[in-house]
Order: sequence, then structure tokens, then C-alpha cells
Amino acid sequence: MSSSHALSILEFLTPDSVIVPLVAENKRDAIDALVNRLAEKCNLPDPEEMKRVVWEREVQRSTGIGQGLAIPHGKSQYLKNLIMAIGIVPDGIEFDSIDQKPVKMIALLLSPSEKIADHIQALGRISRLMNDEGFRAQAYAAQDSSELYEQIRAACS
Repeated sequence: MSSSHALSILEFLTPDSVIVPLVAENKRDAIDALVNRLAEKCNLPDPEEMKRVVWEREVQRSTGIGQGLAIPHGKSQYLKNLIMAIGIVPDGIEFDSIDQKPVKMIALLLSPSEKIADHIQALGRISRLMNDEGFRAQAYAAQDSSELYEQIRAACS
């Protein structure tokens, strides 16, 4: 992927990496569950290292960006490509969000250390998608993983 390439979320999100409902008591549980799903379904190298990298970033500053969304993320030299998992926590969880509201959708992004431009572009794409109030309402109401993936696919096409 070159930096001039317009990145699509569908390039690093697979149907297997979407979890509805995501069962988590807190943000640590949610991050662990999403990393575990990537390890199980998408051949993620060294899941414990990935959890550590994401958690270190999260402790510096919450990735709860408001409106029920959090985008925990991290970079690792062990990754070859961007990879993402998304979960919906129907009742929401505390995430130290900037708007102090519970988080319902968690989009976990992992990137290769050297792909800084792609990492930033991917974070921007996710944020823009979630800024769409109609999409957000639909996403939060998704009944299962395939429904949410199809909503994302339709919105990104």
C-alpha cells in the first residue's frame, strides 16, 4: 500500500473480525477480546505483545473519542499489514471518553510500525465514518456481526 493509495476500511477489516455483541466489563476486557479475535481468526502474531502495545497507548490518553466510539490502536514491528477488529457493546462501557459517555463501538486498529501514514489515514477513515449520525445509529442497532459488517461495507463502497 503506497501513501498515495486511498485506503478503505474494507482493506483491513474482515467479516471474522467483527463482534456483535462484544461482551466486556471494561475497556481492558474489550481490548483483550478484540485482540483475541484477531489472533484466532486473522493469524495475528504475538497477541500478548499486541495487547501490551495497545494498552500502553490507551494509558497515555483514552481513545474514547466521544459519541459512543473508541478507537484503541497501536503499532508493532511484527505486523506486515494494517488489521482491525470492531465490536459493539450494546449497553456501553466506561472508557474515559472525552464526552464522559459510555462507549458502545470499539474499533481496534493495529498497524506495522513503519506504516505511519496508513495508520493515520485509517484512523481518519474510521472517525469520518462514525461521525455520520445515521451510520452510527444503524451500527449501534446491529443485531449480529454480519449485519454490522454489511453496514460498514455499504458505507465504504
